[in-house]
Amino acid sequence: MNKARSIKQNDRPDALPNFRNLGITLRILLISIGLALLLAFMQASAWRDVPQQMMQIATIFTPVLLLSLLLLWAAQPRLERLSYLHGALAVTALPLLLTWAIYYLGNRIFDPVGGNDNYFNAARYGLFAITVCALLLLYFWLRSQALSSALHDARLQALRARIRPHFLFNTINTVLSIIRTQPREAETALENMADLFRMAMSDMQDLVPIHKEIQLSRQYAELEQLRMGERLGISWKIEGVPQDALIPPLLLQPLLENAVYHGIEPLPKGGNIDIVLRCNGDEVQIRVENPCAPHNVRQRMDDTTGSYNLANLSLQPTDKKPHKGNKMALHNIRERLALLFDSEARYKVETGKDFYRVEIVLPYVKERPL
Repeated sequence: MNKARSIKQNDRPDALPNFRNLGITLRILLISIGLALLLAFMQASAWRDVPQQMMQIATIFTPVLLLSLLLLWAAQPRLERLSYLHGALAVTALPLLLTWAIYYLGNRIFDPVGGNDNYFNAARYGLFAITVCALLLLYFWLRSQALSSALHDARLQALRARIRPHFLFNTINTVLSIIRTQPREAETALENMADLFRMAMSDMQDLVPIHKEIQLSRQYAELEQLRMGERLGISWKIEGVPQDALIPPLLLQPLLENAVYHGIEPLPKGGNIDIVLRCNGDEVQIRVENPCAPHNVRQRMDDTTGSYNLANLSLQPTDKKPHKGNKMALHNIRERLALLFDSEARYKVETGKDFYRVEIVLPYVKERPL
């Protein structure tokens, strides 16, 4: 049986950064170069001295930085098994040792005359290496602190959605209406509802197998289709998505719920939701598209917060009014993607005259064999 696992990226406030993540690597490079430039500026006595100081610092700084990133990339599986304190000490010790090793091996380059105090220079460069590591670890720690609440909010949001009176009332009434004529369908509906509650109340994992998220979303879709009947159609297109692919939990189901609640339900004749999942090389692509109210409703989607801005609302005669957008669900998804995958994940929202589309691209993370 497949089990969810953690990739131990920035998913906890005390987690080390994932040094195999491209976005994190770019952040390390930019911050480190900025600190080196700051040091050169502080050591220079005039503007004309800054390039010379930067060249001197870069002579030892560049090989240390590149070798550190390479070795940390190779050591990532071992770092995942360490506690945060031990991992932070290892991450700090590696650049420090590399700095001293490169300094002494290239001593003739850094001090050709031999007039400077080698121990003083070694201590100065070593202190700079420790300072850069400490500032980088502090930056990633603060960043994970700011974003980690999204993981906890995801569980809370799912629980609120499951116990929403609108959802429970309609589902239970639907089950009661068919319990005598269609007992098997009523039993299946209750089992699906129980699974949704169980998922919402269970401990959240960092990543889960994609087939579990698909199964949960199908169960939710069956409940809504049982309630809405022919007004709700759902088209699944799963194109070669491997079973060992991992995605954040409660990623697809909230998108489907928003499509039903904000897109299909307000339409008098309902509509069809298109769900596309495909694997393209090292990426997993997810797209959810649904029709929405006519253009004269003028619903504008805020791509940053995921909320509707209903401006100059003018409805055609209908028995349903568009629901006010839910900021939390889509904003929560964006934060979790940034926390788990940094710049390797992409999130895109498109709106048209009569459609609403959400596209998510994730790196293909495989489940490790037990």
